[in-house]
Amino acid sequence: MREVEAVRAIENRGLEGCAHARPGGLRQVLLMDEETLQQLEISPGAVKENITTRGLAVQALQPGQRLRIGEALLEVTGPCHPCARMNEIRLGLEEQLRGRRGMLCRVVEGGRIARGDRIELLEYARVAK
Repeated sequence: MREVEAVRAIENRGLEGCAHARPGGLRQVLLMDEETLQQLEISPGAVKENITTRGLAVQALQPGQRLRIGEALLEVTGPCHPCARMNEIRLGLEEQLRGRRGMLCRVVEGGRIARGDRIELLEYARVAK
């Protein structure tokens, strides 16, 4: 992972240049809060999050909830469960991150996302019945 000042979110794909950007995927963007990273003494980007937030209760987000970040609209798809690769960063980190790894999103509307952009919590997606 590398830190950038801005990135383009691509509708139904993910972030431009990201190896995990895939059409139709539920894991297009990973949000992680800076507060959890600080508690665990981990640098931003180390757990492979795409966007590091500040002041947002990331783990309280629910599937279907939408977020406007810069020009892009994201929809939360669910929690990101830590894998054994987290132990490559630090032994025991997989367990420490259980329930705190962040939330996965898909890109509903593409657009530019820049460092410092406000994150606006929006409505939940309408689910067809």
